Amino acid sequence: MQKEDHYTQRSNWLRAAVLGANDGILSTASLIIGVAAASENREAIVLAGVAGIVAGALSMAAGEYVSVSSQSDIEKADLDREQIELETMPVVELHELKQIYIKRGLTEAVALEVATQLTEHNALEAHARDELGIHEITQAKPLQAAWYSGAAFTIGGGLPVIVGFIAPIEYMEYIQYLCAILFLVTLGAIAARTGGSKIGRAVIRVTLWGTLAMGATAFIGYVFGTII
Repeated sequence: MQKEDHYTQRSNWLRAAVLGANDGILSTASLIIGVAAASENREAIVLAGVAGIVAGALSMAAGEYVSVSSQSDIEKADLDREQIELETMPVVELHELKQIYIKRGLTEAVALEVATQLTEHNALEAHARDELGIHEITQAKPLQAAWYSGAAFTIGGGLPVIVGFIAPIEYMEYIQYLCAILFLVTLGAIAARTGGSKIGRAVIRVTLWGTLAMGATAFIGYVFGTII
């Protein structure tokens, strides 16, 4: 039998990658649109985009690492406490595990038998999975999350910068907006497909928030461009 591939097995890296790429596209495009609304200097526009990529990618990677590390520390603290409880009051922990299985629909006798066998096999693993909800496939992985997030941001942010190199200056804001929406819709569809969720909902979500973000920065750029 082949090992079945579940969508939840992709949750850690997919979340970080989608978040990084989405933020890279949206924040870089928004930054370029804001600068383009205030200036017609292509060098300034592209430089702003590149600076945004560098700062954003490092920020995303660091943020993901710190955030997921905190989650990992919490999981480790819970496991350490559970290990102490298993050593100091094994009977209470066995009863606790049995009650979990009873609530899931097993009879008391079967629940006790299952709890006993799992405890003999690996007590900490059983309590981590069934009491604490800590699973190997969804366990926090700080370095993986940081890498996927930072790399995805760089790739996503690079797309608006490429557009900034080739789009006519006089239509820069409009072309950036259209291309960014296209990129976001494509990303949303791919992410939904990979994660097994509805594509239409993902597309509507990224289009709505992308439009709001880029519209806000364009407005700010026009205001400051007029004042300056």
